[in-house]
Amino acid sequence: MAEITRKRTGELLQELFAILLASPAGLPAREALHQLAASVTLTPYEAGEYESGGRRFEKVVRFATVDCVKAGWLVKDKGTWSVTDEGRQALQVYPHPEEFYRRAVKLYAEWKASQPNSDTGSASTMTNELKPADEISASPDTSAKAVSVTFDEAEEQAWSEISAYLKAMNPYDFQDLVADLLRAMSYHVNWVSPPGKDGGVDILAWPDPLGTRPPRIKVQVKRQQQAVSVEGLRSFMAVLGDNDVGLFVCTGGFTKDAEYEARTQEKRRITLIGLEKLFDLWVEHYDRLSDQARRRLPLRPIRFLAPLN
Repeated sequence: MAEITRKRTGELLQELFAILLASPAGLPAREALHQLAASVTLTPYEAGEYESGGRRFEKVVRFATVDCVKAGWLVKDKGTWSVTDEGRQALQVYPHPEEFYRRAVKLYAEWKASQPNSDTGSASTMTNELKPADEISASPDTSAKAVSVTFDEAEEQAWSEISAYLKAMNPYDFQDLVADLLRAMSYHVNWVSPPGKDGGVDILAWPDPLGTRPPRIKVQVKRQQQAVSVEGLRSFMAVLGDNDVGLFVCTGGFTKDAEYEARTQEKRRITLIGLEKLFDLWVEHYDRLSDQARRRLPLRPIRFLAPLN
């Protein structure tokens, strides 16, 4: 029977890592897999599908990345994959594909053995370390990996829909969403810019209802695709007074230069909030949002078996 060998799995993983390293901020999983499929020649077997559905190539790569995550070589966050410094080093230390994959599997086994109630001596666990990746994916001992893959795919789908929803939101509705979040965080919003010129400030808020206690919070909100440049950040910082705190919210994120500028400020206090951070704050304070606010970005948790951390 045709199979995807350990060496072939290592080749796919190493090529995936090379693709991800070319994008330091990481790539959405689907984009990374798309680029990987375009950069290698898939065999008919790899390009085929499992009876349960799903292309064999993608399933095998996803299963193998579980080993890499537990090895500390790969990070997955909201459907975005990125290589860690340890992963970059592993590429250099283990240049041979089979050796690279074997090391990832070994580190996964060590992680699994360290978990509470782990059956470290089971024959199936030891045997799976020696099996080809395609055989492992069908083994009962990999139920934890199957759960991880399911969890990853669910998170990717959810984040894809949520981020698309926020990016397509009317700019003024998005501005109101940010104001609602500040209220849920116990800040007192006393002004939200109406349509038209705003002088570089979209929201004003204070720690107290009367606005007598510093700092005053000035917020600029950008619902746009492109990242804010350092010049755009400096334009906003120009409207901040000595006792102000600036919040810059942008769905497109910020360039590396802009992030560095904000991080190294000595006189101006400013916080940059990209789409992912905004969503995390929304979830964290969801219980304190008004019913009207929740309708701007309604969320409903779905519970299913999650992978071990």
